[in-house]
Formats: sequence, C-alpha cells, structure tokens
Amino acid sequence: MTIGDRHQQILDAVQQAGELGVGPLAELTGTSEMTVRRDLEQLADQGMLERYRGGARSLTLRGEAPPFALRTQENRDAKRRIAQAVADLIADGEAVVIDSGTTCLEVARLLTTRRLTVMPLSLHTANALAGAPRLRLLLPGGEPRTDELALTGPLAEASLAALRFDTAILGCCGLTAAGLTSYDLADSAIKRAIIASSHRVIAVADPTKLSRTTLAFVAPVSTLTMVVTTTNADQEHANALIAAGTIVHQA
Repeated sequence: MTIGDRHQQILDAVQQAGELGVGPLAELTGTSEMTVRRDLEQLADQGMLERYRGGARSLTLRGEAPPFALRTQENRDAKRRIAQAVADLIADGEAVVIDSGTTCLEVARLLTTRRLTVMPLSLHTANALAGAPRLRLLLPGGEPRTDELALTGPLAEASLAALRFDTAILGCCGLTAAGLTSYDLADSAIKRAIIASSHRVIAVADPTKLSRTTLAFVAPVSTLTMVVTTTNADQEHANALIAAGTIVHQA
C-alpha cells in the first residue's frame, strides 16, 4: 500500500466513523501507531481532518460538503478518466460552461489547448484556464464561496441567463434515479441555471456519487443529456439512470 492509498483509507474511515483513535487506524492500515500519528499530522496540516490527542475527527458534518482539499484526493484516477472522456466529446468552436467541483476542474485542465469559449463557475477552474492561448475565457459575476471558490448568487445566475452554451459540464454531489442533488440551495440554483442555459448537459459523476442523495434537489435525471462515470460503477445504479431518461457513458 502506498502512502497515498493509506492516507485515503484513513480519511475514508475517519469520515465514515466521525472520529477514530490511533489504535484502530493502525490496525485498519496494518501499520504502527507511530506511522499513523505521522499520517494524521500530515492530513491535519492539509486541512483534511482535525487532529486531537490520540486520534482524529472528520471536518465534515452530515449533509455538509467535504472540504475541497479532501475531495481533490478522492477517486483521482476515476475523475481523470471521466475528464478525458468528456474532453473527447467537446468539439473545437463550442461554447462551454463548466460547473464547480473537482471533476469539473479535471475537465478544464484538459481544455487549455482547445479552441473554445468557456465560462467557469469556480475561481479554481478559472485559474486553470487563464492564459490558454486559443481559449476565449468568460468570467461570470457572483460571490466566491470559501474553500470551494464556486461562484453563486444573483450575479452568477444573471450571467448564466444572459448566455446560451453548446455544452454544460455539470458537477454532481449526488445522483440517483430520483434526481440530481446538491449540498445546499445556492449551489442547486446555479446548477439549474446552468441546465437552463445549455443545449447539451453532461453530468460528471464518479461511482460514489451514483448511490448518494444530498440535501438540495436540483433537477430530474431526464434534464441531463448524458452522465459520464467509470466502468466500475455499479451497473444497477447505471441502469436506473438510463431508465430515468438519460444516457450513461462509462469511461
């Protein structure tokens, strides 16, 4: 097991339990308590969990979005495979709107050499696209949210309402046959505005999102043109999305 794999295992266990001691984590990872203490210190320094004497606790409350730094480490291979599949679906000359989120950020990084018009809904994504020589970058209004740096609020919604896009790349907090969901109402409003302004809507969802429902309802599955996930996604979940009215592409 690599250090990265061990860190991910620790993060997953702490997030699921809420908090865990050094002893159980050492047993889980098959390493010494000294190694686990070093791991916890490193993860706490990166803002991925909260350290206390003898263990660590999750920074995520039930129904609350995990910290951005934590999400950048989760399912990285799956997100990169999804991003490549989505980039291959976009033709030069398109106008594209990109939602906030770590998978959407991976898509943006693959578009920097393309001839496109792109509007990002996150300052992280805008920064990744800035300076791309062939790309026309449109910046919306809005209030950047702490950590995520997603742009929300009336100014962001007005920017979306004023434009029409060929393709939207839509992030997912949760996606089941019952619909697309978000962690909060402000984000759900932006996602609905993205859908309304776009001819084609491609939702990006690593397999963990396909069994998750979060707080705020965004839209029914039938409003999505396509969902891009990976080949190891649960086929029952994928089939349920197809039956609900969308195409599922597994990268």
